[in-house]
Amino acid sequence: MRRAGPDDAAPLAALKLACFRETFLEDLGVPYPPEDLARFEAEAYGVDTVASELADPAHATWVCESSSGGLIAYAHAGPCKLPHPEVTDGSGELYQLYVRRGHQGKGLGGGLLSSALGWLGEHYPGPVWLGVWSGNDRAQAVYAAAGFRKVGDYLFRVGDHQDEEYILRRD
Repeated sequence: MRRAGPDDAAPLAALKLACFRETFLEDLGVPYPPEDLARFEAEAYGVDTVASELADPAHATWVCESSSGGLIAYAHAGPCKLPHPEVTDGSGELYQLYVRRGHQGKGLGGGLLSSALGWLGEHYPGPVWLGVWSGNDRAQAVYAAAGFRKVGDYLFRVGDHQDEEYILRRD
């Protein structure tokens, strides 16, 4: 595991897209309208978007590589942007934590979570926030085991489609 840098933008964008598709399309079977899905994927996982995130000092991303050097897992954190009345300017958020299906169960997710929580604790005083899809019971269980609890919900846009998301907080 290591911090991602500017040279990781293209492979990280590909990893983010692959993880999103594995999780939401293949594993959870969310029926996104094709035009909404295409727009969301281009906006959220484009190389320029990922490069901008990597260049932003308010954000941090960690990656795990396979023995062959390909990226297989990542976590991304930064300032909280969730719509909850208790979020303050100093609040941090775990935006994403994903491990490719074939590499799950090996401790990579726990290591990434630990790194992200440590960094958030150093850079953002107060609780740590995250959003999780209401239908992703597995992720919710992982976060509950790490001390997160549900404190609200909101609608997350995938194009014009809206997913019901839970807002979780760890104090």
